[in-house]
Formats: sequence, C-alpha cells, structure tokens
Amino acid sequence: MPQRRREQQEEGPRGPGAMPGKRRLSARDWADAALAAIGERGLAGVSVEPLAARLGTTKGSFYWHFANRGALVEAALARWEDLSTEAVIAETEREPDPELRLRRLLGYAVGSAPADPLELSLLTAVDQPQVAEALRRVTERRIGYVAEVFAELGFAPAQARLRATAAYTTYLGHIQLNRAVPGLLPSGADRDPYLNAVLDTLLRRD
Repeated sequence: MPQRRREQQEEGPRGPGAMPGKRRLSARDWADAALAAIGERGLAGVSVEPLAARLGTTKGSFYWHFANRGALVEAALARWEDLSTEAVIAETEREPDPELRLRRLLGYAVGSAPADPLELSLLTAVDQPQVAEALRRVTERRIGYVAEVFAELGFAPAQARLRATAAYTTYLGHIQLNRAVPGLLPSGADRDPYLNAVLDTLLRRD
C-alpha cells in the first residue's frame, strides 16, 4: 500500500480541530501523548483538554479519532504493548544464540538506566480494569516468550515455564528496586559479574 494512502487511512482527511499549516494528528500521536502523560502522572494524566494543549490542537482532533477517553486509554495501552514487548522481542530475536538472547533480556533490567516510569505507573494502576487486562496480556506474552527461550536451551516445558516465571519475577523486582533505591543495583564494572550470577542461577540444572 503506498505510504500516502496509509497516512490518509490512519489520519483521515483534515477534520475538526485541525489547524491550518500544521500536520494532521493521527490516532498514534494521541496514543503516544497519552502514554507520556501516564508516565508522568499515572492514568489520571489522560485528560483530553490537557493532551490537546500538549499536542497543539483542539478537542475536535481527539473526537475525530476516538469516541471517548476509554478508547484513547485502550489505544495507548496497545501502543505500550507494541513498544515495550513486541518490539523488544523482535529486536531480541535477531540474536540466534538463545543464551545470549536471555542475557540481553535480563540486561534490560540489570544495571540499566532508572526504571521506565511508564511501566511503573501502569503497575500501580492495576486496579483499573483496562490496565489490569493489558498487564495480564503483556505478562503472559513476556513469560511465554522467555519460556520458549528456555525450551531452546533444552529445558522441558514445565521447567522452561518455571524458569521463565522466575526470570520475569527478577525483572519486576529490579525495576521496583531501581525506583525505590536508585543506584543500588550493580552497574559499571560490577554489572557483568552480577548478570552472570543471575544467569547461572536461572540456568542451573540439578
């Protein structure tokens, strides 16, 4: 499909709220703005008028793409799933060695930059049904993928699932610790020995 036609389908013709001389905003623009707001203020940050001001447009642009705030939240969560899970898996899959893939995945949490505020905000909003469902999907996808990596390393399905769950628990613990006590996790020259110890534990065979 030609690029121009794809853009027209995504953005639609110039509709209500479009400002002369400015690029028409797409649904993705709104979803990305909503994600940024969630990272800064939690789910309460998703409010149409402040987001319109942030994007330099009007509420008419929002209603051109979404029926209501709930639809925007759903689109933002789907965008988060694509960016934080599917894109990471696709990038990791470029590595043919499953042990190096596992190492790369753990490396996102161990000794890295401070935890992503967006993911932390979503974890604290688990009482919201839309967020809870998105977290359930993401958790299952991530653990399922890591289980596949362990299976490639020769572990039986049940063991692969157990070790994937332990690896994901390690990941969640690290992002929470990065938030609660910044700088505590090993970094610099200490990062690789620590990461090796975590991997040795996860890969240990009795």
